[in-house]
Amino acid sequence: MSLWQQIQSDIREHTGVDVGTDAGRGVGGGCISQAFRVEGDGCAFFVKTNRAGLAGMFEAEAEGLNEIVASNTVRAPAPVCWGVAGGHCYLVMEYLEFGRGSGAAGRLGEQLARMHRTTREAFGWHRDNTIGSTPQINTPQDSDWIAFWRDRRLGFQLEQAGREGHGGELQRLGAQLMDRFPALFVDYTPVPSLLHGDLWGGNHAVLDSGEPVIFDPAVYFGDREADLAMTELFGGFGRDFYAAYEDAWPLDAGYPVRKQLYNLYHVLNHLNLFGGGYHGQAVRMMESLLAELR
Repeated sequence: MSLWQQIQSDIREHTGVDVGTDAGRGVGGGCISQAFRVEGDGCAFFVKTNRAGLAGMFEAEAEGLNEIVASNTVRAPAPVCWGVAGGHCYLVMEYLEFGRGSGAAGRLGEQLARMHRTTREAFGWHRDNTIGSTPQINTPQDSDWIAFWRDRRLGFQLEQAGREGHGGELQRLGAQLMDRFPALFVDYTPVPSLLHGDLWGGNHAVLDSGEPVIFDPAVYFGDREADLAMTELFGGFGRDFYAAYEDAWPLDAGYPVRKQLYNLYHVLNHLNLFGGGYHGQAVRMMESLLAELR
């Protein structure tokens, strides 16, 4: 069975809608997968495709979307079905038409704070997923956030950077930071909150109704500050967003320093994926954090 025949069959099985067997209409998407819109019986679906070997990435994304949907806090596209056919993997979701609704920033801030109040006993998640196309290790860590961040996040990216040939000063500073960053948590004990995990400006939008939407998650349970830090890394979130979040759940006084630690993970990931100027940015962030720890 061809890829689009399988997608048609799967959509019909899960929804009763017949979308036909022609390839969907291409739409704008990310830099990792191809994206399409398919329609039938007055319904539309958003379809991602990639090579078959990345089926686990789509499965983890679907499960992450289901975690967010189940929290009943922030709107996210509901996954419909996923699988492999014709040498490709696919993920089908409900199609959401983005618009220019007003007031979304404040609503998103309040809703994200509520999502972060969805908690578990352990940091991590029941399965690994990806951050971009990089593996993200989520092996659960009971109550010890510092160990989780050291081993599953910062340490993992530093080891990957070493394999990519980024040694020298980056590794020297990284080793020092790995030893010292626990001092940032002396008076702060995070709880395992449900996180989007990759909440940059390109992964949220708004419907015409004004309802905010988040998508393309890298879900796990961790310190809520990690999500907030990511929103600041590349911009795209308005002042109303942060004011509404603070009103719903005020941040700890140590957040302005710790956010550098959390964003270092993403900068190292960009270094490992794209190289270039991210090396200098990572070094500067490490130097700044170490200066705070003297």
